[in-house]
Amino acid sequence: MSEPAVVVAGLVMRYGDTTAVDDLSLTVERGTVTAVLGPNGAGKTTTLETCEGYRAPQQGSVRVLGLDPRRQSSELLPRIGVMLQEGGAWSGVRAPEMLRHIAALHAHPVDPAVLEERLGLGDCGRTPYRRLSGGQKQRLGLAMALVGRPEVVFVDEPTAGLDPAVRRTVWELLAELRNDGVTVVLTTHYMDEAERLADKIHIIDRGRLIASGTPIELTRGGTTSTIRLVVTKPFPDGAPESLKTALGRDIEVVLLDELSLIVTGPADASTLAKVSRWCEENGVLPESLTLGTRSLEDVFLELTGRELQP
Repeated sequence: MSEPAVVVAGLVMRYGDTTAVDDLSLTVERGTVTAVLGPNGAGKTTTLETCEGYRAPQQGSVRVLGLDPRRQSSELLPRIGVMLQEGGAWSGVRAPEMLRHIAALHAHPVDPAVLEERLGLGDCGRTPYRRLSGGQKQRLGLAMALVGRPEVVFVDEPTAGLDPAVRRTVWELLAELRNDGVTVVLTTHYMDEAERLADKIHIIDRGRLIASGTPIELTRGGTTSTIRLVVTKPFPDGAPESLKTALGRDIEVVLLDELSLIVTGPADASTLAKVSRWCEENGVLPESLTLGTRSLEDVFLELTGRELQP
């Protein structure tokens, strides 16, 4: 079995009195999409920059494709691609020129025209980089990271500022890379993006790894579930309060609109039966009554106590 694409072992990184990364260990298997999630200031960017060779570990070690990103950078750099969240291109350069320049630095690059068409860079025209929109800069940054045919690509917020259609194109492109055996390591503030793309997710907070697993593993189980009740005619007055009283104090009931509500609370089988009984006793005819599972966002909030925000 081949060694992982990325191995971070006991990594510690400090800025003055602040510990940005605190004894962090994680692995990224080859040919997978791995998402690294965490609140702002959790240590995500510092960890990825260390993997990319921009920073030297203060304690611990990092290996990418079995190589030290700092001491063996000349061997590693031709084999990885890096998409920065901002920057990476000269202020006055035009997008096609920059992409062709990066392609010329690689031995066997992808045809720049293919990436230009796929990522819609034609609409950049002759506009210099400094005047491109945030979404155009994102698309160019991704193209620059992929043009060298990397074995591992690090992408930081790949769809920030993109419209829905282009966002889906980027998702398809990243999935194709994985299918071709490329390892993708990404950070994102979009939970749906992580759930859709990632084979494995690492959640870090205050520089420490607090959870790892597939999206299914992370959202399975837990202490809460959701029940969505949709009815055929508007709820009677005071329905949320009445239902909450029937279910108990550990249950939250939120009215979504006049025909639907959400029940959140302990995940036991009796809750669903109690909701059904309440409907019968109050003359409420359900159209649908569905039991849901925790979302990745629910898990993130439960673990960190904070929302994932850009």
